[in-house]
Amino acid sequence: MKFYFHTTPNPFKTALMLEELGLDYETIPVDTRKGEQHKDAFRAVNPNGKVPAITEDDGTHIFDSNAIVLYLAQKHGQFLPEEKDMGETLSWFFWIATGLSPFSGQAVHFTRAHTESAYATRRYTREIARHYALLNERLEGRDWIAGDAYGICDIAAWGWVKMAPFVMEAEGGLSPYPNVAAWFERVNARPAVARVDELAQQHTFKQEMDEEAMRAMFPQNF
Repeated sequence: MKFYFHTTPNPFKTALMLEELGLDYETIPVDTRKGEQHKDAFRAVNPNGKVPAITEDDGTHIFDSNAIVLYLAQKHGQFLPEEKDMGETLSWFFWIATGLSPFSGQAVHFTRAHTESAYATRRYTREIARHYALLNERLEGRDWIAGDAYGICDIAAWGWVKMAPFVMEAEGGLSPYPNVAAWFERVNARPAVARVDELAQQHTFKQEMDEEAMRAMFPQNF
C-alpha cells in the first residue's frame, strides 16, 4: 500500500488508522506548500488534489481521510461499533467529516491566512467553538465519542483535535473543553499515536507561507 502523506490533520488521522491496524505501507510525502499535490502523478491518485490518499496493491485509489478511515475499518473489520450503535456512530463520524474538520480548517484560514474580513473571522471562530462545545457535551461521562469502545469516530476526530492549540490559540485551545482534553489524552496514550509521531519526524516539509505556498495552497485566489 502507498500512503500519500503530509504533517497536517487529515493525513494524521489516516496515519493513525494505518498504525492502529498494523498495516504495511510505503509513505510518499507530498509537499503541499511546494504544490506537489497538483502534479499529474498525484492527480491520477486523487483528482481533487489534496492529501491524504492511499493506493492499494491492486491499484485501487482511495482519497479523503474520512473515506479512507471508513474503508479500512470495513475492509479489516476493526474499530466499528456493534450493530446497535452503528447509526449513532455514523452520525458522529459524518459530523466530524462535514463539521469539525472543515470548520477547523476555515477557522485557521480566517485567523491566520486572511484576517481582513472581520465577519469571516467571527463566523468561523464562533462556529468551531460551537462544535467543540458540542463535542465536550457529548464526552461528558463517556470515554469515547460513539459506542462503548474506541473506534472510527475517535480516530477521525484525533487528527484535528491534535491541532486545537493552533486552531483556537486565542481562545485557549482545549482549556475550555475539559472533556475533550481528557479524551484526547486517552487517545494519545495509545501506542499507535507514538508511531504516528515517529512517522512525522521522518519527513521534512516546507514551512514558509510565501507566495509559492499561497499559490499552491489557495490557487483559486490567483
